[in-house]
Amino acid sequence: MRYERDEDLKGSEVRLWALIAERTRAGADKARIDRRIWDLFGEDWAVMFTDLSGFSRQVAAFGIIHFLQIIYEQKRLLLPIAAAHDGILIKVEADSFLLIFKRAESALKCAIEMQHECAAHNKRLPPEERVLLCVGLGFGRILRLGDADVFGQEVNAASKLGEDIAKADEILVTGAAQRAIGEAPGISYLPMDPTIQVPGSESNFRVEYPR
Repeated sequence: MRYERDEDLKGSEVRLWALIAERTRAGADKARIDRRIWDLFGEDWAVMFTDLSGFSRQVAAFGIIHFLQIIYEQKRLLLPIAAAHDGILIKVEADSFLLIFKRAESALKCAIEMQHECAAHNKRLPPEERVLLCVGLGFGRILRLGDADVFGQEVNAASKLGEDIAKADEILVTGAAQRAIGEAPGISYLPMDPTIQVPGSESNFRVEYPR
């Protein structure tokens, strides 16, 4: 994100970076400034990061037009599902989506429906054209700058789970997300190997969902 020039920014971003700048000054009361930042921007949200398994290898093998086709298919398949579950799209970066949901259970239902949609879509396609979805979910208090960006431990953890750890067809959740979702029909949670480091989340789970 660029924040050097105020004219590049919108209202929430201007306010945040002004407070961050104030925080850097000698003798600044950082605790007071931090309270102001959390009071202004702190909200509870479920965070979803999605990624596509093996995507970089496919791009290297099949080229940029293949890349654009898969991106198009992913948006066409998944963004209507996110909207139906009241997900808010914050950003798209290459083959990854960042979405937020007010309810953790809505985020999980959305993730499961996305996986089902991808599975149905992939049945008729050759391996190189399949949308192989990986999902990470977090939940908790984050800093939200409107629809521009979000920051927080659960954001970082969801990103790590979805983009780096989850495999095709998997949904991984932080302990905070699992507690917020609670029990759901047909859903179980398998604890992940505790030696797998996920900054921002001490416990993490693999969701077992109906296929």
